[in-house]
Amino acid sequence: MLKVGLTGGIGAGKSEVSRLLVECGAVLIDADRIAREVVAPGTPGLAAVVDAFGEDVLAPDGSLDRPRLGSVVFADPEKLAVLNRIVHPLVGERSRELEQAAAEDAVVVHDVPLLTENGLAPLYDLVIVVDADEETQLDRLVRLRGMTEEDARARMAAQATREKRREIADIVIDNDVPLEQLRQRVREVWEELRRRAAEE
Repeated sequence: MLKVGLTGGIGAGKSEVSRLLVECGAVLIDADRIAREVVAPGTPGLAAVVDAFGEDVLAPDGSLDRPRLGSVVFADPEKLAVLNRIVHPLVGERSRELEQAAAEDAVVVHDVPLLTENGLAPLYDLVIVVDADEETQLDRLVRLRGMTEEDARARMAAQATREKRREIADIVIDNDVPLEQLRQRVREVWEELRRRAAEE
């Protein structure tokens, strides 16, 4: 099994690359999706979050009101640390379960937005960084996700710099290109990953 860490700045196009890798045959473990699963209604994770932050963080249907919780924790580093202490171990545990369920010769791609920021590169056999120019990122966030320019710039500034991400990269996928070129580059990377998986 080859364990791959996939990361990139917000708006760099990491989701598109992970989708293309899955098309090629990769097993995807998406940290963001798991982070939502572990605080779904009825889970111990949600109960722990409500214990820590109160019922105000619940939506009327009993699910987690993520925007409301975000406004509480992103303004206060101590509260964010409390949330991370609840969610990160649960995400780690579920990720390990999914990894163990994959075939022995699988290429397992862990989509981890904050891989650089949290110093997680050593957990993987290799790290792929999806990279795009800051103006490209900004354009995608404003045009495709409907963010204000100010909000988009703040989100980008809260993440590691492009240089920091590239420092930990074994493979960089440039996503300042048309989709067909990106698809071709991902296919090349996939061949490399299959080759390395066969050597493991």
